[in-house]
Amino acid sequence: MTDIWPSTMTWHKSRRSAASGNCVEVARLPGWGIAVRDSKDRGGVPLVFGTRAWAAFVAEVKGGRFDR
Repeated sequence: MTDIWPSTMTWHKSRRSAASGNCVEVARLPGWGIAVRDSKDRGGVPLVFGTRAWAAFVAEVKGGRFDR
């Protein structure tokens, strides 16, 4: 199983991150999912999604479900 400690992952910032640097970062968990964290709390526990759950979440975001 892949180590899911934040310090061992390769994190990537969102292309849509704010100019202030506050953003979401993601890391791929080889073979089974994605970890997500807040860039302001890099030492915190990341949210972990399985591959299908991540795909469903991204589809909902792109579809506007969470727009205000």
